[in-house]
Amino acid sequence: MSKRFTHGEAESLLPEVERSLREAIAQKERYEVAGESLRSVAQRVSLAGGSLVNREAIMEDRARRDASGERLKEAVEEIQALGVLIKDLDIGLIDFPTLFRGQEVYLCWKFGERGIRYWHGIEEGFRGRKEIDRDFLDNHEGERLH
Repeated sequence: MSKRFTHGEAESLLPEVERSLREAIAQKERYEVAGESLRSVAQRVSLAGGSLVNREAIMEDRARRDASGERLKEAVEEIQALGVLIKDLDIGLIDFPTLFRGQEVYLCWKFGERGIRYWHGIEEGFRGRKEIDRDFLDNHEGERLH
């Protein structure tokens, strides 16, 4: 079941979305750092034709990577459970589905922006963002689909 948001509903969710998004971004970075450490060890072993490795350090990197991966998954699921779409985790790009004059469009928010000030068509993406104006506010609607 999809959710469509009014501008006010989407704005009211921003603190929760931002908290979960901040956690997801941090965990993604930790996951990537641990993964890079593991790849580096594997590359050194491969280039050296085999070598002694610190198994404990490798196990710690794997545990860190796995724990970060799990926390990342949980943070993403928290956002998605709200009906919000994550478009680009690297830059923190989020869309809230809504209707504008009967057509599905997205309220668009990027991590760090103060409030939701833009919208775009579903095919336009980030580059097609338009500023939310009075016409948009007067002619958009949110609802639960059945």
